[in-house]
Amino acid sequence: MTAVSDSLVIARRNLIRMGRIPEMLVFGLIQPIMFVVLFTYVFGGSIQVGSSNSTQAYREFLMAGIFAQTVTFATAGAGAGIADDMHKGLIDRFRSLPMARGAVLTGRTLADLVQTALTLVVLAVVALIVGWRTHENLGKVLAGFGLLLLLGYAFSWIGALIGLTVRTPEAATSGGLIWLFPLTFISNAFVDANQMPAFLRHIAEWNPFSATVQASRELFGNLPPGFRAPDAWPMQHPVLASLIWSTVIILLFRTLAVRKYRRAAG
Repeated sequence: MTAVSDSLVIARRNLIRMGRIPEMLVFGLIQPIMFVVLFTYVFGGSIQVGSSNSTQAYREFLMAGIFAQTVTFATAGAGAGIADDMHKGLIDRFRSLPMARGAVLTGRTLADLVQTALTLVVLAVVALIVGWRTHENLGKVLAGFGLLLLLGYAFSWIGALIGLTVRTPEAATSGGLIWLFPLTFISNAFVDANQMPAFLRHIAEWNPFSATVQASRELFGNLPPGFRAPDAWPMQHPVLASLIWSTVIILLFRTLAVRKYRRAAG
């Protein structure tokens, strides 16, 4: 209970800091909104999914990918924030307090989760404006957003590890983004994985990012007419695969990040 209390205190500290710097939220929204506009109105008429070539079908197919990309790109912010705290010596001040060692990282990732949730709400409103619609009940839609947030929380622990490993916030930002581009684009986020070359298709099918995207599409009811999911197990059972991937990432990278934090603060 002490560790939980300490984590909530650190989370509150980070949320207050975020509230005083609204540019962080605004700039975090610009990129996903640009992706929505570009892929919907520039590429939407040229990309076919399933048996339909309508812009509306691709618009609904696309949005789960944009949502997932948005929550994973928050990794860079998490890493930069922790690297900044390390660089300014704030972590040394936390060390002098009688608090759980893992609370600093847990509090930071929880604050990032709240920010990601707010970003998703705004992005969902923008998606509705450009024509995105869901075709399932409210429970399934909320479950889809829950899987997206779980993936974002899992990736924030990867960002935490990167932030503890590099020396400057700038390096954390670069290190947090460079590997995300191949991860998100070699997936089913923007195109049907069935249309990829064989070696890329297998990577996309077993990509944890793809599992969450596919699960969200099913829960939102955004699978286009005639769409056939790949035969790979994660694509046939995307909800379960998404839960497994996110849980494994959290357990693995939280362990590594807390161990790195203790070593860095020792």
